[in-house]
Amino acid sequence: MNKVVLQGYIQVPTDDLADVLAALPIHTALTRAEAGCLVFNVTQSQCDPCRFEVYEEFASRADFDAHQQRVRQSEWGACTVRVERHYHITE
Repeated sequence: MNKVVLQGYIQVPTDDLADVLAALPIHTALTRAEAGCLVFNVTQSQCDPCRFEVYEEFASRADFDAHQQRVRQSEWGACTVRVERHYHITE
């Protein structure tokens, strides 16, 4: 099985920023506790508070897909529905 790496950034609408910041610690903790999560970092830009750098590593495609499925049904998924995602995924 190949490791899956997602890297890039999200751009959060200003109106959603407070909700995203409130949900991020829980989202981070839940993701880091998932089977196969090797690295999960979301870092707010110091230059643009609405931009968050994202870096994720999962042990396998199955682990990554399970993460994506969980996120779609989570509070994080709901509060980031209007977020622009700019990702590159490699295996």
